[in-house]
Amino acid sequence: MIITIKTLIVYAWNFLFNHKVSPLRHIPSVKVRHLVLQVLGLMWAVSFSIAVGSYTVLAVSILGHTVLIAAAAVTVATFTVATKRPNMFLRGAGRRADGEHD
Repeated sequence: MIITIKTLIVYAWNFLFNHKVSPLRHIPSVKVRHLVLQVLGLMWAVSFSIAVGSYTVLAVSILGHTVLIAAAAVTVATFTVATKRPNMFLRGAGRRADGEHD
């Protein structure tokens, strides 16, 4: 059986929002049915806004962590160079012969 997208959307919409089709139809009071549907709608709105906010903050968090990891890498590289080639940090070290100091 092939179901078109339009049919699927209409079926899903009716399943959720049509009080004659929805599982909420078993609640005898229309007022209570409406209240339950409103609470569920609020729950989903809050859930989606938290999720989208989390994804947005996640991007900023990833960027911040990348900067921290890069800073740690530069520090390790600096310490390694200082251990192996300490003369490199002297002013004008590129123009002098090894062993010359101020």
